[in-house]
Amino acid sequence: MDIEEISKRLEAAVEELAALEHERWAHWQRYVHSVGERRSDGSLVIAPELVARWERQIATPYSELTENERESDREQVRRYLPTLASKLAR
Repeated sequence: MDIEEISKRLEAAVEELAALEHERWAHWQRYVHSVGERRSDGSLVIAPELVARWERQIATPYSELTENERESDREQVRRYLPTLASKLAR
């Protein structure tokens, strides 16, 4: 396989993974919007306890998250594995 073919395959993999990433992000945003309070002006208010939890998680290295939080991250990564495995198997 030449460098041009490798480049094409990598770009195809990037597109597939970017589509998965968009799905992951959209799923998260649907959740955030579902737990927020929609205001008449279109703004969204998020409960302070959710903001506090998410800010704590943002500031926490993966290795220091709870086991449930790490498992949630692992679940998201597992969504990418079939695409990666199929690309690596070729």
